[in-house]
Amino acid sequence: MMAPRGPASRPDGADPAAVAGPVPGAPFAPVPPGDEAIYERILSAVLDRRLPPGTPLVEEQLAGAFGVSRTRIRPVLARLAGEHLVTLTPHRRATITRPTAQEAREVFEARRLIEPTLAALFVERASAADLDELRHGVVAEEQARRRGDARRAIRLAGDFHIRLSQGACHLTLGRILRQLVSRTTLVLMTYGPDPLAGPDAASACGCHDHRALIDALRLRDAAEAARRMDEHLARLESQLCFTSATAPAPDLGRLFGAGS
Repeated sequence: MMAPRGPASRPDGADPAAVAGPVPGAPFAPVPPGDEAIYERILSAVLDRRLPPGTPLVEEQLAGAFGVSRTRIRPVLARLAGEHLVTLTPHRRATITRPTAQEAREVFEARRLIEPTLAALFVERASAADLDELRHGVVAEEQARRRGDARRAIRLAGDFHIRLSQGACHLTLGRILRQLVSRTTLVLMTYGPDPLAGPDAASACGCHDHRALIDALRLRDAAEAARRMDEHLARLESQLCFTSATAPAPDLGRLFGAGS
């Protein structure tokens, strides 16, 4: 008597059931994010002030939150470390970078070296559409402040500087500025005024300065735009206090897990 035949085998060794695809009616498993998506999620959490300086980034917790292996998390942390947003220590420990007072001053010094130049280049190279985009960004920032959404307002304030650099059409300086804006977020979280303490504190990179800059850009006055940018950054740096307290670390699973 012949033994019952099992499922037909495939020459490539693949499981016929797996090749056949999902069972009808079975729930779809969520697709794990790619490395770039993981990077952007962590970066956005930094820029939105949801990951304060000193927060431990535990590989196991991040891997579980994103539904990937630890080996997928490590290159993302290395990339963030290369941008000075994450500090890596021996034994694969990673934390959100806590800038020193000297590093904070250097970040603003670097910004004051390049952003007045970018403002002047914006006058020379930007289109009317670029200027409109800056205006729309400031309107959105003002609306966020009126709603009391300080974190969104601060994110939009940083975006203003990124948009201005894009209109200046200088790729190298724009790339440098993007990292400096991210590092400025860490500086302000460590040494800046509490954005949730009130409207005055939340306006560290405020709409008034941005509107004054737009006025100079609209008039195509490169020298005045550069001067106002320098004054704006100097005012922002002057609000730093180098005796700030440490913020509590958030729960990574809740921050990056499904449904967040």
